[in-house]
Amino acid sequence: MENVSIVRNFILVGFNESFNYRITLFSLTLLYYCMILFFNISLIAIIISDEDLHEPMYILLCSFCFNGLYGTTGFYPKFLLDLLSPAPEISYAGCLLQALVMYSFACCELSILAVMAYDRYLAICRPLHYHSLMSKRRLSQLVCFSWLTPFCIFSINVGLTSRLKLCGSNLQKLFCVNWVIVKLACSEADTFSNQAVSYIIILIYFFHGVFIIWTYMHLIRTCVRSKDDSRKFMQTCLPHFISMITFIVVIVFDLMYMRFGSTDLPQGLQNFIAIEFLLIPPLMNPLIYGFKLTKIRNRILLLIHGGRKLPFI
Repeated sequence: MENVSIVRNFILVGFNESFNYRITLFSLTLLYYCMILFFNISLIAIIISDEDLHEPMYILLCSFCFNGLYGTTGFYPKFLLDLLSPAPEISYAGCLLQALVMYSFACCELSILAVMAYDRYLAICRPLHYHSLMSKRRLSQLVCFSWLTPFCIFSINVGLTSRLKLCGSNLQKLFCVNWVIVKLACSEADTFSNQAVSYIIILIYFFHGVFIIWTYMHLIRTCVRSKDDSRKFMQTCLPHFISMITFIVVIVFDLMYMRFGSTDLPQGLQNFIAIEFLLIPPLMNPLIYGFKLTKIRNRILLLIHGGRKLPFI
């Protein structure tokens, strides 16, 4: 076939300025990744082991933490190895796989946030119909939707990229991103289908964001009428709201910079902008939910005190 890539490996140029302090960076990154693993796995274990937490909100939170582990595992182990390598590079197939993981992780995060917003909307705005509308079957369907849809969409996107003939092998990143690979395509390569699919994906997840905002407008309108609803909102919706705002701001900023940003910024700052969606949400989410949600906080305190029931629980 004519339209087959001749590139076998990509050089990760984003590491060029990090070699002077790579041992320090390796140690800090390893510690940070271990913290992400510890907090997310701990929250998952608490939810799975406690039958009182087998409710839709906590099951969705468990899915949220699994997605955090999925996305960070697609980046940190390879990043740590690259810090110890004299010439960081990644194979063509490995790069496409990493691009698939990064994109599906980000969009799965937004899908789960949308499902969590829908769950809180039903619990607060339509409490009498909550258990009939959020049944185990419906919950399973929504969780499958939030995981499978991004994976299938980006499988198509990455599949289209794999057909392009590339005329470069230098990636100005610490990891592989589909759009950056497409920009390496030869001038005669047809990238229209890649761009069309990319804009369709952006539109789909833009509507996810619109749905979340619409849901919260209704939640806030309902909660201001009642002290009980306001208390429920602060306990269960505030962590979700903080996670949503943080993730959307980080992703939009990264997307806008990747498409329209200046390349004159220092490489270190460019690297931070590129990986902040892998730095902030995966660690912040389990901490916020763990401290704010009463049932989980009480369960953690119970474990810390060796199973002795505390007077205020």
